[in-house]
Amino acid sequence: MKNDLKQLFQVFYSKTHGSDGPSLMQIFARRLPDIRMNTEKLLALRFVLLAMTMVYMSSCNRASSIRSSQEHPDKPNIIFILADDLGYGDVGFNGGNKINTPVLDRLAAEGIVFTRHYAGSAVCGPSRASLMTGRHTGRSTVRGNPKWTKSGKPVDISSEDNTVAKELKKAGYRTGIVGKWALAENLGEGKPNNQGFDYFYGFNRHGPAHHYYPEKIWENDNHIRLEGNVMMDKIGRYSQDLFTQKALDFIDRESKNPFFLYLAYTIPHYELTIPEEQKTEYYQKNWPLRKLKMGHYRNDENGHVTYASMVTRMDKDIGLILSKLEELGIDENTLVIFTSDNGHEYDNLKNEFFNSNGIYRGKKRDLYEGGIRMPFAARWPAEIAPGTKSDHASAFWDFLPTVCDILETRPSASTDGISYLPALTGKEQADHKYLYWEFNERKGPIQALMQEDWKLVHFVGKKYELYNLKDDPGESNDLYTDDHPEAKKLKKLMGSARTEHPEFPLVKRERLKR
Repeated sequence: MKNDLKQLFQVFYSKTHGSDGPSLMQIFARRLPDIRMNTEKLLALRFVLLAMTMVYMSSCNRASSIRSSQEHPDKPNIIFILADDLGYGDVGFNGGNKINTPVLDRLAAEGIVFTRHYAGSAVCGPSRASLMTGRHTGRSTVRGNPKWTKSGKPVDISSEDNTVAKELKKAGYRTGIVGKWALAENLGEGKPNNQGFDYFYGFNRHGPAHHYYPEKIWENDNHIRLEGNVMMDKIGRYSQDLFTQKALDFIDRESKNPFFLYLAYTIPHYELTIPEEQKTEYYQKNWPLRKLKMGHYRNDENGHVTYASMVTRMDKDIGLILSKLEELGIDENTLVIFTSDNGHEYDNLKNEFFNSNGIYRGKKRDLYEGGIRMPFAARWPAEIAPGTKSDHASAFWDFLPTVCDILETRPSASTDGISYLPALTGKEQADHKYLYWEFNERKGPIQALMQEDWKLVHFVGKKYELYNLKDDPGESNDLYTDDHPEAKKLKKLMGSARTEHPEFPLVKRERLKR
């Protein structure tokens, strides 16, 4: 009996330490005919075998878990790429056929496309605030661009606001933003380094971000002069070049750590300009001339060629980012998201050339779909199935809870969002009770609220409009009546969707000069 147990234990030990050869059960089966024992000894042997098997299975599970952890690290890198004023229909993966975007189309094909992803607002400041803080414009700190406050003084995000970068920094990430921040007009607590970012290169304010040959740029808290740049004459280093290089440098520098990079390009926001040698592809198409003027924006003359060239240039630079991830061997476990901050501004709705808003109505500064429905593609080879689409209705204020879901934590402060991680990874996705926006520039104040396929648009003090987006995605058939059951329901929700903000009341305002 002792010798039999000894042999079985030796086999058990060798198997739990990686030795090849027959299994424990195989050895026992071979020896069983030779083992003669009474009932008491047999029961004892069974007990020993059961205990050894449980330990063995536990050891295997631990080893499997360790291997899985090594192959798929717990903390993926996250890169969020934001275009500026790019329309839903400006990219190939949404049906655009005039502007070449092969890299973005590949990113979409290798990952997922969201067909109902919404910006935080119809202009950039409040949209970016929503992205960073997880709050929609009915509850966020920043609800309008700088000169559209009641006092005329800009409102920035505050030290009390939670941000995506703060959440990730607490989780051990290195955090960086390159490009347009535009949430620190007062150059105070709203600056990126005060909002959870370890590294910043770009524009704190809106105005300087309007130009592609800036004479000064921020790197962390240093305002650096770009020697040789003359903004008015469009001479020197093109800001798109600088942003892409700084992004590549950040990835190189932080590739051994989990990192978050917010790459906020300024393309294709006005001014529309790009070095002449980068326009060759589109000059050959002999498009009609849309002549642009120079003023505050130092536009190039040929609008169509310049606009398309800028978008394709951004696409190529995103290709450099993806290639860098592959070169460093971190491609598999890096989530890359691409979208735009609000609808397009360039394409003329009365004489559309690019069809930048696709089938949707409106553009920048509208709360119709063309102003807030964004192109969205995400790639994460370790987790996202290629070639997939989702019609889940998501919004900028979902990004912060999505990041927390990836980290398996809860947001440190309340948000208006829900995680869209399940939709990204092909799992069952919860829906919003509703999505809400408000906007108050020249056309304002306007509110919009969407629940499932129904959308209510309210021109405050004037009228309501009601659309069924499933039947009428172009919002051409207004179904509103005072007694329409959906209108009644959405009006009630709209009444409770916002909190008051002293600088952003829903009353008619004119833009004030500072």
